[in-house]
Amino acid sequence: MPHHSSTQPVKLTTEGHTDLQNFGHRKPEPKQTQLFSEAKQSNSTNQSKSMSLFRNLIQLSTSKSKPLLQNPNFLFTSLSHFTTDTPTRYAGLEPTKGDEKPRVVVLGSGWAGCRLMKGIDTDLYDVVCVSPRNHMVFTPLLASTCVGTLEFRSVAEPIGRIQPAISKAPGSYFFLANCTSLDTEKQMVHCETVTDGLDTVDPWRFKISYDKLVIALGAEASTFGIRGVKEHAIFLREVRHAQEIRRKLLLNLMLSDMPGISEEEKSRLLHCVVVGGGPTGVEFSGELSDFILKDVRQTYAHVKDYIHVTLIEANEILSSFDDSLRRYATKQLTKSGVHLVRGIVKDVKPQKLILTDGTEVPYGLLVWSTGVGPSPFVKSLELSKSPGGRIGIDEWLRVPSVPDVFAIGDCSGFLESTGKPVLPALAQVAERQGKYLANLLNKIGKDGGGRRNSGKEVELGDPFVYRHLGSMATIGRYKALVDLRQSKEAKGLALKGFASWFIWRSAYLTRVISWRNRFYVAINWATTFVFGRDISRI
Repeated sequence: MPHHSSTQPVKLTTEGHTDLQNFGHRKPEPKQTQLFSEAKQSNSTNQSKSMSLFRNLIQLSTSKSKPLLQNPNFLFTSLSHFTTDTPTRYAGLEPTKGDEKPRVVVLGSGWAGCRLMKGIDTDLYDVVCVSPRNHMVFTPLLASTCVGTLEFRSVAEPIGRIQPAISKAPGSYFFLANCTSLDTEKQMVHCETVTDGLDTVDPWRFKISYDKLVIALGAEASTFGIRGVKEHAIFLREVRHAQEIRRKLLLNLMLSDMPGISEEEKSRLLHCVVVGGGPTGVEFSGELSDFILKDVRQTYAHVKDYIHVTLIEANEILSSFDDSLRRYATKQLTKSGVHLVRGIVKDVKPQKLILTDGTEVPYGLLVWSTGVGPSPFVKSLELSKSPGGRIGIDEWLRVPSVPDVFAIGDCSGFLESTGKPVLPALAQVAERQGKYLANLLNKIGKDGGGRRNSGKEVELGDPFVYRHLGSMATIGRYKALVDLRQSKEAKGLALKGFASWFIWRSAYLTRVISWRNRFYVAINWATTFVFGRDISRI
């Protein structure tokens, strides 16, 4: 968690008054107090020993005070030392002063938030990002990491590389934390650190004042209230999800080859079920079938006839694509060994799922990819909402009910009063919104409206307009789909086959954010083509 000594001092606010500026003169810690008390009691018997102990305590206190004064971030890394059973103490970033740059606080590190941070002018603003992950995930290539086509680091871009000011500038920070509440009257966000359940560090809370707030918290996978989904299925949205899928897939492959495993249990362990026929579900099914045909059948020859993939969809797969492309995808997936099932899941149990018609489908690996919806935190915010429960925004991506607050990405949607439809939860929508808002905030800052409550008179310019650039999806076996229509009803170019696969790879290679990751992706693809996928379970 980067901090810099050139920023204003971080303060603790409680019923008693504590200030980091005067923290070098704090009272001795309990252990020191106890030792001092013992020394004082022994003064009557041995005064020289008492004085020696007292001098040692002074040296100990001095040595502990210096690092604290020289390094203000000590407060964040050791806040547990300063909390008691009295009301919880808070630390944080106070409102910016006249001689400081305005502060833009970004909640989230997805496509929208990272594109915003990349484009914002750090000569005009300090940038503070709050997110439970310190990287952005290039989601279109995430399915490829599950089977070893790509390495995990190839799809993860560190926040510090996207916006270097967060690592270097005195007033810009990244905090590994979740936003727990929002105070729009005081223009402050309340946060709690993320520790992943580690026992070594307890979560602590802090506050951040903002001049401009951008909510880019994304969305959560939809379970439609189906029992057992969260407990037994894996959602393919984060790198850790891909890691979990890979480890479980390879574990099942090795367990199925153990002596004494029954035919029924072997078939269950090697049955990979994907629920959801959207681009993510289809791409993962295609990558998995490719992995089975090219790598599993050679390395795990004893179980090659047992492993199979089932894709369950309530309606048509790839419903947003052209009809001819959908038919082609269905044909190619079936030819690759993917079993397509039209049905609705009613219940998910530890080793099987049940459809509404009563059909039981045993599985060893269950991947859930049925779309997204607003997170419980977004629903809990007392802000205007768009249809579907997203944060309501106007044509300039502002939250009109509160000042200096913007929302972009999957967590936001146009209010009904704008007359615009809620945009789909796509990476290109989030990226375009982030780019637009970065330019808008830069314009506001140059016109003198960067500080809180000071941008009301600034001319905002043209509103945000989204134009769909098309959709792409790979279906395995060097084949893909490219649909360049702007909408389902519009006419446009539809491509399929090897040429589309080449376009798909070329397009995504150029869209990867950094040259570092482009190099990683290109090398991974070349290595996989020559040597096959890595099947090590690490």
